[in-house]
Amino acid sequence: MNTDVLLGLQWGDEGKGKIVDYLAPYYDVIARFQGGPNAGHSLEFGNEKHVLHTIPSGIFHPGKTNVIGNGVVIDPIIFEQEIQGLKKGGLSSTQNLLISKKAHIILPTHRLLDAASEAAKGKTKIGSTLKGIGPTYMDKTGRNGLRVGDILLSDFKERYEFLKNKHLSLISLYDYSIDDSFKITEEKWFKSIEFLKQFKQINSEYLINQYMDEGKKVLAEGAQGTLLDIDFGSYPFVTSSNTLSAGACIGLGISPTKIGKVHGIFKAYCTRVGSGPFPTELEDKTGEKLRKNGHEFGATTGRPRRCGWMDLVALKYAIMLNGVSNLIMTKSDVLTGFEKIKICTSYKNDGESKEYFPFQITPELEPVYKEFPGWEENITHIDNYDDLPVTLKQYIQFIEEEVEVPISIISVGPDRQQTIFRGNK
Repeated sequence: MNTDVLLGLQWGDEGKGKIVDYLAPYYDVIARFQGGPNAGHSLEFGNEKHVLHTIPSGIFHPGKTNVIGNGVVIDPIIFEQEIQGLKKGGLSSTQNLLISKKAHIILPTHRLLDAASEAAKGKTKIGSTLKGIGPTYMDKTGRNGLRVGDILLSDFKERYEFLKNKHLSLISLYDYSIDDSFKITEEKWFKSIEFLKQFKQINSEYLINQYMDEGKKVLAEGAQGTLLDIDFGSYPFVTSSNTLSAGACIGLGISPTKIGKVHGIFKAYCTRVGSGPFPTELEDKTGEKLRKNGHEFGATTGRPRRCGWMDLVALKYAIMLNGVSNLIMTKSDVLTGFEKIKICTSYKNDGESKEYFPFQITPELEPVYKEFPGWEENITHIDNYDDLPVTLKQYIQFIEEEVEVPISIISVGPDRQQTIFRGNK
């Protein structure tokens, strides 16, 4: 049995949480393979909204095993808050949540380093969530990091102090002051470390491969989106990990030959949080309408998302990089009420047409659009593809023909029930 992968094809916020939750009944194991609490996966069911930051989105399904893989970075404080939030909702998660011993830990000083570095950049800041993700991955690659398995060692406190002092030395190089709240945060962090100890630590690489050998179905859940990948995204305005399907191999410890289906998720339009290039961004009333209709505010930061039309150049690029086998389109209901809808089919620069994602996206890059008629019908109650407005089906068909990959699932609302299925799960 192979591991299927589910990931975002844009700049994140594509609706991965909802779709993982929707597909979870068809899998035995759901495993996060990269990212950290900078991710916010939103799920909605039973008239309640839930936002997960570190925990896999299969946690609400009894009997499913949820794994936090070695490629994830964990903030113990945020993790504890997330678990306590689930418990308040009546969900006990300690039994079916497993954590890789090799997952790295975010220290309080990682967050301070993140903030100091971002502040020093001034106008060139990348729009970090300030969760300490980047500095944690830097320590990981610099071979200085602390891992979940380290918290059970007798010298853990000494290891922590060594790394903390290194961070404080680095912070002193910035014009950045540390206030008295740091000590309070540090005490809270150590209490959360004790809380973390109650969860089962595993060698996830062995366990995931064992699950596959036993014939269990595994779904690898990605965070952020393809265009934020550290290698292939819009660098330097990217995240600190590999968000591609290949990242599942490194983030879980599985062979590339063990990758099965690759579910690629994209919004019916585009959004981006923070700084960085965005060729189809709409800084007008249309963009504001997309933001309002789609409730486009970050699940983690609350920041308003920048909005724009669908970008097929970027989508084709993401499909190529990930080897996407089937597509999932979310938030199609947000486009209801627009008289005209546009899709970017190419870029124009100095009069020359470009149909590939460039090394550097400059302000001179002009999107070339194809226009489609919109629809007025409320589609949030529709559960059959044939009942969708003709103009929406034309929109979907055009995308499928251009990217040469079928759209198997269409989301028409935030609730798990507001989902139209067209293929094999």
